[in-house]
Amino acid sequence: MDIKIEDLKSILGSDSKVNIVPMIDPESENMLFEHIDLSRPMPVLPLLDQVLFPGVIIPIAARREKARRLLKDCSAEMRDILVFPQVRPSDDPSEADLFRYGVSARVLKSFDFKDNTTVAILQGLERVTDLKISERDPYYWGFATPAVELYYRDREMMRRMKVLRRRYAEIVRLRTQDDDIASMMANIRNDRLYINFASTNIDVEVDAKCQLLEAETYQKRIDMLLDQLSTLKGIEELRHEIDSRTQDIIGKQQREWYLRHQMDVIQEELGESSGNGPSSEGDVAELRKRAEQIPLPQEVREVFDKESQKLSRMGVYAPDYSVQLSYLETLLDIPWEPAQYADYTLQQARDVLDRDHFGIKKVKDRVIEYLAVVRRQRERSLQSKAQVLCLVGPPGTGKTSVCRSVAEALGRPYRRIALGGLHDEAEIRGHRRTYIGAMPGRIIQELIKAHSSNPVFVLDEIDKVQTNTFHGDPSSALLEVLDPEQNCHFHDNFLGIEYDLSHVLFIATANSVSDIQPALLDRMEIIEFSGYVLEEKTEIAARHLLPRLMKDNVVDRRSVKFPTEVIQQVINDYTREGGVRQLEKQLAKLVRHRVVMQEMGEKCPAKVTADEVHTVLGLPVHSTDRARTAPAVGIVTGLAWTPVGGEILFIEASTSHGKGVLSLTGNLGDVMKESATLAFEYIKSHATQFGIDPKQLEETNLHIHVPEGAVPKDGPSAGITMFTAMFSVLTSRPVLPHVAMTGEITLRGDVTPVGGIKEKILAAKRAGITTLILCHDNQRDIEEIEPEYLTGLTFHYIHQMSDVLPLALVPVESQRRRSVGKSPKKTKA
Repeated sequence: MDIKIEDLKSILGSDSKVNIVPMIDPESENMLFEHIDLSRPMPVLPLLDQVLFPGVIIPIAARREKARRLLKDCSAEMRDILVFPQVRPSDDPSEADLFRYGVSARVLKSFDFKDNTTVAILQGLERVTDLKISERDPYYWGFATPAVELYYRDREMMRRMKVLRRRYAEIVRLRTQDDDIASMMANIRNDRLYINFASTNIDVEVDAKCQLLEAETYQKRIDMLLDQLSTLKGIEELRHEIDSRTQDIIGKQQREWYLRHQMDVIQEELGESSGNGPSSEGDVAELRKRAEQIPLPQEVREVFDKESQKLSRMGVYAPDYSVQLSYLETLLDIPWEPAQYADYTLQQARDVLDRDHFGIKKVKDRVIEYLAVVRRQRERSLQSKAQVLCLVGPPGTGKTSVCRSVAEALGRPYRRIALGGLHDEAEIRGHRRTYIGAMPGRIIQELIKAHSSNPVFVLDEIDKVQTNTFHGDPSSALLEVLDPEQNCHFHDNFLGIEYDLSHVLFIATANSVSDIQPALLDRMEIIEFSGYVLEEKTEIAARHLLPRLMKDNVVDRRSVKFPTEVIQQVINDYTREGGVRQLEKQLAKLVRHRVVMQEMGEKCPAKVTADEVHTVLGLPVHSTDRARTAPAVGIVTGLAWTPVGGEILFIEASTSHGKGVLSLTGNLGDVMKESATLAFEYIKSHATQFGIDPKQLEETNLHIHVPEGAVPKDGPSAGITMFTAMFSVLTSRPVLPHVAMTGEITLRGDVTPVGGIKEKILAAKRAGITTLILCHDNQRDIEEIEPEYLTGLTFHYIHQMSDVLPLALVPVESQRRRSVGKSPKKTKA
């Protein structure tokens, strides 16, 4: 294993008590040369391919079992060992296989690696000799005697040290990979440590290093080092000269090829070329002719002139020629002309929206408001800084088609950019021209296709953009596009110049705002598509879907009639969605069935019947729950919101003898479980107030179940429903039929508002509910719903949980009268 000296500090770790040699002060360097007691037996480590010198700290790698065991045992207490270089290869070396000089050393730390290798950090202490091995198991033990090294610090020694430091620095300059060793040795001030450290790191064979260790005086060792460094310097200078000459030969060949290629280009420019090869002159002339016919801004004109001159100096076979030509063509294809606005009125825009879409009144009103602001800004020559709209709603609700209608109403080109799955930032900002195959981003590309500087851009599925990918963050790149304060200076990497996007009308679509980056969401105004109700879907099918299906399938509208009840049957039994996409698919099956019958000559009535729907579409896929017709104990009707519309939800409660434990079933989420716990704890804390015996609660287990256990359910809006079910079953008071409720509860007994009121109200009406109990804060939501959807419904608004009881439960007097009025059962004697 190759252990580099640069890794020594990381191997030692921050908690090590040993300093790396180059990082300590000169006074402390003398402490590295320690004298230890050699009169006792010590562990012996044979060292392969390395020589350890006194005062030096080095890492070693051991693979032999005896060496690994020795290092593990000695590193725990930083014990001292004897280290001798092994001069002859042997897996079980003897005294004859070891060099006669070695060093005493200290094991500072050891590490085990997965390849059965132990790495240890050793610190050389003093030179020893005359090794006598006394034991060989579990590893070597032996005795050694000190071998004193003489050191005289005189003037001659100081001169030799200067020469040594200079020559070693020269070697390092020739071998740039040893910069780490140079920086370490430059910090060593102790002469003995410097000599030993240089002896350790010099690039010579092990035998030569053993000769250095054998030297009895430091003067002799430094002379040997200087001789070896002189030899190494000559070798390195020769290698460096060979490398330089090789590079010169390669550079000469490249220079000749480049000059020959330039000569061919110059001859072609001068018309002196003997061949008939292509030339860039025709391309440049054509581009300049196009540029004269385009009102380019001054800044763009300067860039074009500069880049066209650069193209004229290039050869057609140059690697960058195609990139430069593509850049200039793109520059001229971009619509630089001033924005042209068609004359339109707000009434015309509203007529187009009403023609193409039924319902969604709030959405259309907000779009008209937006268009009114844009029109006024244009009339007064103000820069457009209108908020970017983001249409959010379930799939199939008409978000994209609304954008198309807006473009038609404004008389502007319509371009759609699908952002689903976009993961590369360059798709928005473009690629830099230094890359092969570089091109502008999708924004500039769509502007070129639109041939207009003020089209309607639909950023479809903006919530599906990938964030923080390997290729950047596309959602962050969209910030500049959608920010009215920044998009007037939009920078595309391919163009390298700014483009004004403030005249472009950006409209984004999404299915959910939870997946949109917060900073991006802050730059858009959210318009909610709440989904269509039954009546709206029926009108959409009759006005838009069926006429389009008849036309696409070449069916005479007079030969096929879809009654309203048939359309509603398809909606209720075969679709469950907020939009109308699945409805269109089911109606298309019925239309195609009629096409087949007509082509086969079969006679059939014009009206589509319910039996025909069953025949073509099969058994109903979905069933609509209906309200109960009689009072029942422990069963309460709640209201729920789903992405495909509202639904009613039954909450069932039952009791059994036990220890006051609450159990919940029906695949409930954490929030719904918390609502049940809140309701149960509130009843327990106010049992006396509600007329419930507290002792009864302690001996009664309460079970809450929500049917359709395979369907996950969550949310806080069932809190008041669970409370009513618990109270009903604990007091045996039945719950009135045709009553539904929704609302979140608190531990203080308050009822708080919830969302999705419109969908819930319509679901209750479809199920036959006549009385609805809501939080008083939800009254504003009821006022925003069209009056025709509220016909036949009675609303009660409550503040406290206890307010729901007289509204939802059968009165005690009525319950008692019904009990008294019943005749006792007769039994036969």
